[in-house]
Amino acid sequence: MKAVCRFAALGALLAAAPPAPAQTRTAINSADLRSRLYLYADDSMMGRAAGTEYNLKATAYVAAEARRVGLQPAGDSGTFFQSVPLVKREFDARSSLAVDGATLRPWQDYAPRDPRRATKPFDGAQAVYAGILGDSTMLPPDQAAGKFVVIGVRFGPNLPPSAQVNRGALLARYRAAAGIAVVSLDSMPAGLVEFFKAPQYALRDGAQPTDTVGIPAYVYVTETVARSLLGAPLDGLRTGAAGKTVQGSLGFSESPAPARNVVGILPGSDPALRGEYVAIGAHNDHVGFDHTPVDHDSIRAYNGAMRQLELTAADHQVTPEQRAAIRVNTDSLHRAHAARSDSIFNGADDDGSGTVAVLEIAEAFAGTRARPKRSLIFVWHTGEELGLFGAQYFTDHPTVPRDSIVAQLNMDMVGRGRAEDEVLGGPAYLQLIGTRRLSTELGDMIETVNNARRQPFKFDYQFDATGHPEQYYCRSDHYMYARYGIPIAFFTTGSHRDYHQVTDEPQYIDYDKLTNVSQFVHDVAVAVANLDHRVVVDKPKPDPRGNCVQ
Repeated sequence: MKAVCRFAALGALLAAAPPAPAQTRTAINSADLRSRLYLYADDSMMGRAAGTEYNLKATAYVAAEARRVGLQPAGDSGTFFQSVPLVKREFDARSSLAVDGATLRPWQDYAPRDPRRATKPFDGAQAVYAGILGDSTMLPPDQAAGKFVVIGVRFGPNLPPSAQVNRGALLARYRAAAGIAVVSLDSMPAGLVEFFKAPQYALRDGAQPTDTVGIPAYVYVTETVARSLLGAPLDGLRTGAAGKTVQGSLGFSESPAPARNVVGILPGSDPALRGEYVAIGAHNDHVGFDHTPVDHDSIRAYNGAMRQLELTAADHQVTPEQRAAIRVNTDSLHRAHAARSDSIFNGADDDGSGTVAVLEIAEAFAGTRARPKRSLIFVWHTGEELGLFGAQYFTDHPTVPRDSIVAQLNMDMVGRGRAEDEVLGGPAYLQLIGTRRLSTELGDMIETVNNARRQPFKFDYQFDATGHPEQYYCRSDHYMYARYGIPIAFFTTGSHRDYHQVTDEPQYIDYDKLTNVSQFVHDVAVAVANLDHRVVVDKPKPDPRGNCVQ
């Protein structure tokens, strides 16, 4: 009964009207943040995906505001923009894959994966059965040279094939093969296939390594296709069994994708320390829009019920029976309320909240006479959702000397805290990540600043734990600074039901919470910028070209 009442209340919640744009004030305040965010996460921004005209539109707004509040441009050629060389890669329609003269259908018979680099030709290669993935009797790598390798997988309710395939490991094992076909397409969710089908993005930073050999072409295939490739069903086949000859070639076309960071500087007041910088950042992109609208209210109600059950369950798992009950309530909601179609992933919290918070902080600093001793560099990174590309490019090609950056403060999803959000904690809750991974002093300083607040935050460090499965330390822009030994602090109010959903909209933001987080990060920046020495790095620095370790 409670679930039905909760759904009815959620279904009755309609979108609030956006406020009219207003002149912002110097002090950090909720009215300014609200006005900025309703503009930045408006439907007209179409989800701000990096590599699209809509991200250019969003970054044009950020740059205009950075100029208006008084920052100095610190991008390319005296502008606020740093161009990031992203490319869009799409499956080439001229590609083909055929067996015995019968052409196979992409995305139905097989799903190709984009390796983001050159692949080997396989036209005329012989198919060979490599056995079942994970078996000790799998085909030895030397016997796969020049062949089109077909790999079976085990099926079962507790063993989803799409989750057990490690593409990197297979490409490494059968590096000498002409192609690799994994027999798991029948069991893949439609959404995963659509993800493979969608354009992929890559960072083309300078000269690419020359690979005259290439790597094997890689596809997922159906069991029917596997039977055609090998001339017999997989059941009963022996490892190493020879199959048919494969014809064709697979390719991916590449085109430039517009993307840019926005970078501005506020010079410090101390001539001796002005050449050092405290970096404050957020990411300016989100995930765009979909071509298939959904009902906003029922999606939000369903995700809210799921989130509540996940948080209350001991193992954070929702049972099939609970899922079925939620769907019954969702059906009731459909009947009780007219559908409100939505297809735009507005990204109000992710990371519209961080973006406007950085603007508010910049305006607060620029509008006061008492400037910090060190300079402040504000960076709104692009391409975070695609793989931290903007932060990677900025830290590889910083517009100020990299060694002059004494710390980086990153905000990503800092706008939630209402009771109805189903987030961890409440108005005083704040997750901190990475604050002591390189510098004990930075972590201690943040605690000191917090303790001096009239209403201190309650910090949650659980997601900073070594090996935590959510991998938050590796999943936002701060890590690209940390890999170079720059102390970082990542501030977030945490995940919620609207994460990467069309329902991540400005009306669901807690603007008082966003104001408090913004002011807190401002105060931390003051403490770091006015320190009489650089923040001490007393922990081992990672390999900037190595893999991130949570």
